[in-house]
Amino acid sequence: MAEESGKSFARRDKLLEIEAQVQKWWTEGDVFRADPKEYVPKPGEKFFGNFPFPYMNGYLHLGHAFSLSKLEFAAAYHRLRGANVLLPFAFHCTGMPIKASADKLLREIEMFGNPPIFPVVKEEESVEAEVRTEGESQGNQTAAGGKFKGKKSKAVAKSGVAKFQWEIMQSYGLTDEEIANFTNPYHWLTFFPPLAVEDLKAFGLGCDWRRTFITTDMNPYFDAFVRWQMRKLKAMGKIVKDLRYTIYSPLDGQPCADHDRASGEGVIPQEYTLIKMEVVSPFPPKMSVLEGKKVYLAAATLRPETMYGQTNAWVLPEGKYGAFEISDTEVFILTKRAALNLAYQRLSRVPEKPTCLVELTGHDIIGLSLRSPLAFNDIIYTLPMLSVLTEKGTGIVTSVPSDSPDDYMALQDLKSKRAFRAKFGIKDEWVLPFEIIPIINHPDFGDRSAERICIEKKIKSQNEREKLDEAKKIIYKGGFYEGTMVVGDYAGMKVQEAKSLIRNKLLESDQAVVYSEPEKKVMSRSGDECVVALTDQWYITYGEQEWKKLTEECLASMNLYSDETRHGFEHTLSWLNQWACSRSFGLGTRIPWDEDFLVESLSDSTIYMAYYTVCHLLQKGDMYGTDTSSIKPEQLTDEVWDFLFCGGPFPKSSDISSAVLNQMKQEFEYWYPFDLRVSGKDLIQNHLTFCIYNHTAIFPTNHWPRGFRCNGHIMLNSEKMSKSTGNFRTLRQAIEEFSADATRFSLADAGDGMDDANFVFETANAAILRLTKEISWMQEVLAAEASLRSVPPSTYADQVFANEINIAVKMTEKNYSDYMFREALKTGFYDLQAARDEYRLSCGSGGMNRVLLWRFMDVQTRLIAPICPHYAEYVWRELLKKEGFVVKAGFPEGDLPDLTLKKANKYLQDCIVSMRKLLQKQISGSKKGNVNVSNSQNKPTIGLIFVNEQYDGWKKECLIILQNKFDSVTQKFAPDQEIISELQKSAIGREGNFKQIQKLCMPFLRFKKDEVMAVGIQALDLKLPFGEIEVLETNSDLIRRQLGLESQEILSMEDPDAIHKAGPHASLLKQNPPSPGNPTAIFLNE
Repeated sequence: MAEESGKSFARRDKLLEIEAQVQKWWTEGDVFRADPKEYVPKPGEKFFGNFPFPYMNGYLHLGHAFSLSKLEFAAAYHRLRGANVLLPFAFHCTGMPIKASADKLLREIEMFGNPPIFPVVKEEESVEAEVRTEGESQGNQTAAGGKFKGKKSKAVAKSGVAKFQWEIMQSYGLTDEEIANFTNPYHWLTFFPPLAVEDLKAFGLGCDWRRTFITTDMNPYFDAFVRWQMRKLKAMGKIVKDLRYTIYSPLDGQPCADHDRASGEGVIPQEYTLIKMEVVSPFPPKMSVLEGKKVYLAAATLRPETMYGQTNAWVLPEGKYGAFEISDTEVFILTKRAALNLAYQRLSRVPEKPTCLVELTGHDIIGLSLRSPLAFNDIIYTLPMLSVLTEKGTGIVTSVPSDSPDDYMALQDLKSKRAFRAKFGIKDEWVLPFEIIPIINHPDFGDRSAERICIEKKIKSQNEREKLDEAKKIIYKGGFYEGTMVVGDYAGMKVQEAKSLIRNKLLESDQAVVYSEPEKKVMSRSGDECVVALTDQWYITYGEQEWKKLTEECLASMNLYSDETRHGFEHTLSWLNQWACSRSFGLGTRIPWDEDFLVESLSDSTIYMAYYTVCHLLQKGDMYGTDTSSIKPEQLTDEVWDFLFCGGPFPKSSDISSAVLNQMKQEFEYWYPFDLRVSGKDLIQNHLTFCIYNHTAIFPTNHWPRGFRCNGHIMLNSEKMSKSTGNFRTLRQAIEEFSADATRFSLADAGDGMDDANFVFETANAAILRLTKEISWMQEVLAAEASLRSVPPSTYADQVFANEINIAVKMTEKNYSDYMFREALKTGFYDLQAARDEYRLSCGSGGMNRVLLWRFMDVQTRLIAPICPHYAEYVWRELLKKEGFVVKAGFPEGDLPDLTLKKANKYLQDCIVSMRKLLQKQISGSKKGNVNVSNSQNKPTIGLIFVNEQYDGWKKECLIILQNKFDSVTQKFAPDQEIISELQKSAIGREGNFKQIQKLCMPFLRFKKDEVMAVGIQALDLKLPFGEIEVLETNSDLIRRQLGLESQEILSMEDPDAIHKAGPHASLLKQNPPSPGNPTAIFLNE
């Protein structure tokens, strides 16, 4: 429909037309304006929900919309039920990405002109292709309304990756003249946020737009707020200056926090012990330049306690290494990547610039004589290992074959394979004399654990990776947690205890140094690979014990809506510690006491939810805070903020009027704490946990957050959303392609849990059809209203439909309140429409009831309003002619559902379905199963329906036994042997041959046990909770119409004459006897 060419867009366009009209009504009615009441709200009377403000280096996309929809649906539900709802929205501009992109444009102009003419490999041609931003994480860089367009080389078009920032900007649909403006980073701040507001309004977001703002010092009011926050944390001792290892971008010259990264979010420094393995002279000719210096192979290890057992060092033969100056006298041989990390950790003769004296390969250093710390072997040698990784550690690995399966097998290969030794020019004396040195006693594998596990697992070669990886896990885990040292100064001590002591001994004796590197590769948004640097800068002291306790206390009181979310927070709290909160590059607020630095992007976004409550009074609805005529930013002193947010005394020295101050305080006191913050699960490890920490530090307990709801990422049509593959939509594109309500419908249907959800284009297209067809149906019903039954609802079909409406109201209210929007869509729309369609069929010639149809239209419109508000508003006003706005109409009320009636109707519908199938088989002449087969080719016109409303005989005995042998607490049955024993003791069990009785009863017992597990204990009832005969007789007209019969008769098996009416077909009743819930039908010709 909306996605295939050649199809009509009339239905989609109708929805877009409705949405434009409805948004005008909302604007005129100022529907989403949120003002506090004069009294403190009781639980449920107000709802304040918020969403992590998106980063403004591009357009909003469906990933943003998916998470945001969870908040929007929740807020709309609370608004519908009568709560006073505040949903504000702001825009994040702090940090690296915008400044980095602006600087890239400047560099490209300097290098290639304005507009730049880029070098190309192939002939340029106009193409239409999806483009992925280099180093994109939260960036949203797509053109609104269609695919990315721009002149790119074929090579770029094929890869889907734009090499230059200018090309990325072209992909937005911008002209060269417009792009030149983006060399000013602040231009981004004036360009993208207003477009995002337009898109969100088109989406139907129920936002109080008076409260929107941007971050950075471009907004002086928010800037003042962040400065106060930082001063307050510092005064409390929560911000300190410290020397710490941190992920760092050499290109940017500053730490690279999660939101500054193109890849590697959540990666932290991994600390190693760098063992200084001294190279014994004379050096080989290629290393002659190093004579006179202390030269070491620098091996990174996580297990310094195993150094006693070294037999050699490993290098990658084809690996690239270098001899780097660490000081005037010391040289380390390692990879260039490791040397760069060391240079930023104050381990380079020239700080931050590693100096390579000679470039080497692994071949060049094979055979070096080494004297290694703690090793019992006085001299060991450098040997080749083909599995050494040069992108992790230093590319130099110590070999401890007693406790490392990898080392053991590699050494055995060299010992046993002369040709392998010859290939690398290895002398026998470098390998053959070296034997395993026991150093740790493993509880399960002894003191030669690597050798033993390799023998047990029948590992024959160092190339059996899967087996070796499994062996390594077993040996390392048992050896570290339960092993005991058997050599050295700490013999007899547990490995866990000895490790730190041995490490400290190595460091203190200058036989090792501390080395850190990113635990995984991290790329900054500027495009360089990050290192770990030892930096002296400002840190927030997350992880401090007392503060952590308060945070855990807050977390325990919060509603997180899933155990997985709670576990995510608990895990984060277990490892999170000091966080670098200052940057020297980018946009943002200056550190108040050290203005050479900026507050980094995850540190100015922890308590800004409080700022929402007052920003409209400060900024007067202008997101940039340019109007300072009422209150000037400099008037917002620490005393003012403390008064507003922290219960501080009235700021007598302030020249802001007391009326305004009290008004702002009242706004905060009314709305805070916020009730819900919705976010992707990836923010648990930083932003959301920071939010809890900062709230517990700054605000009193009664203003701590009440709830977080986290969700997975969104896929499109079961595939990862990706610009490079073209499987991508901006929010604006989705609205233009499907309409806002169909987009919202598909977002609701996509899923609600922590797993990745799936936005399906077919669902959005189907929603267009459903919504427009429903409008047409209602128009038809209202046009023919005079033909509807006007009497009060009285028929069985009326009662069932009224009950289904009540069920929909109750179930949908529960689903909305649990924030399970997919389920709310099912119960409040899909199921309700199915009930309406069934009702229409059930009514027959008598027609549908006018009162019930009006109730259905009213209820359905309200229930769908949180998800499809434009559609609902249009129906409410234009079709149902109701007053006011449906978004505030009140949640529909309903009587308690009659569950027995629901079961009775399901029984009726199931009977009709099964009888129709039976009749079809009979007409088609099927002889399968126990069915009545007539020789006549004429369609049967008479139906005899035989009913047995209660179990009797042996089945009754079986059910009573199962009832007695079911534990309602554990929801389990007693063991089969116990049930068989009871059967044997029963009256029927004593009647005759028990083996025959057991053979008869066991299939029924098994069937009923399975049924209990599926539907509940009611499966053991001797009869249904309603009269089957009454239900069938009441609906005999419906059954006749559905089956196409001229007449039918409902017969009870308790009636002795009933079987006679079956005539020659009576045998069928013995083959397929009726039982409670399963009548038997026989169809006859006249």
